[in-house]
Amino acid sequence: MIPPTEKNNTTAAVKSTDLPLNSDLGVLTTGSGNPVPSNQTSQTAGYYGPVLMQDFHLIDKLARFDRERIPERVVHAKGAGAHGYFEVTKDISHLTCAKFLNAVGKRTPIFTRFSTVGGESGSPDTARDPRGFAIKFYTEEGNWDMVGNNTPIFFVRDPLKFPDFIHTQKRDPRTHLKNPDMQWDFWSHVPESLHQVMILFSNRGTPDGFRHMHGYSSHTLKLVSADGSFHYVKWHFRTNQGIKNLTAEQAAKLTGTNPDYSTQDLFDAIERGDHPSWTVYIQIFTEEEALRFKYNPFDVTKVVSQKEYPLHEVGRMVLNRNPENYFVEVEQAAFSPSHMVPGIAPSPDRMLQGRLFSYPDTHRHRLGTNYLQLPINSPITPVRNQQRNGPMCFGTNGGRLPNYEPNSFGGPQEAHATRETDSKSAVDGYIGRLSYELTDEDFDQPRALYRLLSEKEQQDLVDNIAGSIAQAKPVFQRSILPHLKRIDGEFGSRVEEFLKKNNSGL
Repeated sequence: MIPPTEKNNTTAAVKSTDLPLNSDLGVLTTGSGNPVPSNQTSQTAGYYGPVLMQDFHLIDKLARFDRERIPERVVHAKGAGAHGYFEVTKDISHLTCAKFLNAVGKRTPIFTRFSTVGGESGSPDTARDPRGFAIKFYTEEGNWDMVGNNTPIFFVRDPLKFPDFIHTQKRDPRTHLKNPDMQWDFWSHVPESLHQVMILFSNRGTPDGFRHMHGYSSHTLKLVSADGSFHYVKWHFRTNQGIKNLTAEQAAKLTGTNPDYSTQDLFDAIERGDHPSWTVYIQIFTEEEALRFKYNPFDVTKVVSQKEYPLHEVGRMVLNRNPENYFVEVEQAAFSPSHMVPGIAPSPDRMLQGRLFSYPDTHRHRLGTNYLQLPINSPITPVRNQQRNGPMCFGTNGGRLPNYEPNSFGGPQEAHATRETDSKSAVDGYIGRLSYELTDEDFDQPRALYRLLSEKEQQDLVDNIAGSIAQAKPVFQRSILPHLKRIDGEFGSRVEEFLKKNNSGL
């Protein structure tokens, strides 16, 4: 058989006014900028011969393709993001020296990422799961990352329990399946989580996309004024699109028909000019008031009453521009609650303290030591320090300046004026493992939440939570019921009745 005549395999470019891009984008090149003569056919020794190792374009293309994936996030793997701005609408300059908050009308560019928590990158974004609500403020004093959720509380209040909790939301180490036994076994041993569990299994556990949900800092933070005095605050981002949730049936249907429903909804809305917005508020209380709280104000399983400490408007957040490249701008976005500007500081919240370390640490693992040099994470202000080198370092890497401090060569200096704005909090007590003890107070707020719901919302909660418990073994059903009855006798009895009615083996 005679092989076909060797010829140039390039084909004429297709031109159509229907294509989104029809301009000349230049010559195709390798990663090193060399022009590519053919992107259709490998180099071979004759028509039937083997492929040649000297075909660098082929080898480079395959090797690069083999390395396209980076480790996905351990939590918050599935998400969507958008650019926008934050605008100050009310003066709070008396509370904080943060410059991006010092004048009404001042705008700060932001990037926001929404996400589910427990699922993998390919999981449905309509799942019953909390939603991550993270905002990067590109301020004139560096970046502030507000890393919160769409719920005002969380499941656990000590960072030592966070890995255990997340393991229960992941896959069984033997079957590699989601396992209701793990979830309800854990929650029955850590019943302070039930406040968040009730929100999770309410209708707000399945928000209708990312535009129709509130956001919260969840943790208590500090606002610090120029003289060093401070107030504790909780941040609230209230959607201007109105709260809208999916029923369990709607969410389940979308899991099969459009597992990217929330991602698509956000993108399409911004693309058509329907820019979502949130009004931003804070709750404010002093250190003296915090010491008088009935509950620990730094326990992230509890809310601070809005009746006692009402919301104060601060500004508004608008998302008006979609990413040009998902990987570069969303997948590589790295948020950490430890990224704070002068005038914002952490509280003693134990979970927050753990996250101050854990978040940047996971970014160093996932993206590399120099993850803050990536454009989406880079501040708009110059970065000046003695940190050097590491994989994928770009820019000047500090140039010829000394990589130590102090020095005699005029390197970057400490900002003494900023140091004076550090807040001073009283601390006393003995070092030790001082455990939170489960008390009746841990059931007060879940009880109030249940009684705040309408009859329809109560029934939905009972159906949703009992339907999940019914998937666990009877031993775990029995272990969780006393805690639900401790929240509210009627609530627990209704769940128990559901389980018995469905022949769960109780």
